[in-house]
Amino acid sequence: MPRLPITGEPPAGVEPISADGRLVSEAEYWQDWYDAADLSYEWNNGRLEEKPVSDFETFQVYLWFLELLRHYLRLQPVGKLVALEMGFRLSLRSGTVIRKPDLAVVLDTNPVALDLTDSSYHGVFDLCVEALSTEKPAYVHRDLVVKKAEYAAAGVPEYYVLHREHGNLAFYGRTRGGVYSPLPIEGSGDERLVRSRLLPGFQFRINDLIRRPDLDAIRRDPIYSDFVLPEWTLAEQAKAQAEQAQAQAEQAKAQAEQAQAQAERERDEARAAAQHEALARAKLEAELDQLRDTRSPDHPDR
Repeated sequence: MPRLPITGEPPAGVEPISADGRLVSEAEYWQDWYDAADLSYEWNNGRLEEKPVSDFETFQVYLWFLELLRHYLRLQPVGKLVALEMGFRLSLRSGTVIRKPDLAVVLDTNPVALDLTDSSYHGVFDLCVEALSTEKPAYVHRDLVVKKAEYAAAGVPEYYVLHREHGNLAFYGRTRGGVYSPLPIEGSGDERLVRSRLLPGFQFRINDLIRRPDLDAIRRDPIYSDFVLPEWTLAEQAKAQAEQAQAQAEQAKAQAEQAQAQAERERDEARAAAQHEALARAKLEAELDQLRDTRSPDHPDR
C-alpha cells in the first residue's frame, strides 16, 4: 500500500515506501509531496515520479561540475545557481509537469526573477542539469528522452546530463526550431571541449568531468584560468614578479658591490704603482746626483 506523506522521520531501520506512480492532483502535490521528507518526487501530469539517486561516482562528477559553475558565476555574476530540490512548473501541450533538476541556473536577464524567499521557481530555468541514474532503464529514458523533450518544449535554452561514463554524458542547446541539438564539441581525443552558448566563456573538457582534476590544477589551465580562482594566479604571478625583482635588485647590488670592490682594488693597485714609480724615480735621481758629483772638478777624487 502506498505510504502517505510523513511529517517526521521514519522509524529507525524502516525503508520508506515509494509512492512512485501514485495519482495525485497538482494541489496535493504542492501541499503534501513537493517537499516530502524521505523521498523526492516530481509530478508528471497527475502522477508522482520518484527522483532516483545517482551512484557515488556520478555524484562526484556532479560536485566537480557544480564547483566549476560556482567559480564561473562568482567571476561572471550573470545569474543565480539553484541546486537539488527547487522545482519549476512546465505547462506543455501534452499536459503539466513539475520538475526538480539536480542543478539549474536563472540568468539575471530571465523575465522571471528568482526571489530569495522562493522554494520553487515560477519561471523557466535557463540551464538545467541532471545527474543521471542508470539503476533502471526507465530512469535513463526519463532524463535522456522525456526530460529532454520537456525542457526543450518549455524553452530551457541549455540542458546537460552528467554521468561517470562518457557514453551517458550529453550537452544540448535549444535551436530556433524549439528542439535540442548537441552543443558543438571542439577538438579531439582528450582535448574535446564543450562551450556554453548561454554562459559566455564557460567551457570544460569532457574528459575533465571523468578525471575531475583539483582546483589548483585547473586554475593554471588556460581552459579554466579566466574564471577559476584567477586572483590566486594573479597573486602568484605578482609574488613571482616581486621575488624576481628582488632577486634582480640583489643581483644588481651584488654587481655594484663587486664593481666598487674592483674599483677600490684598481685604485689601490694604481696607488701602489704610483708609489713604486715615485720610489724608483727618487732612487734614479739619487743615483744621477751621485754620478754628477763624481764627475765634478771639485770632487776630491779628481
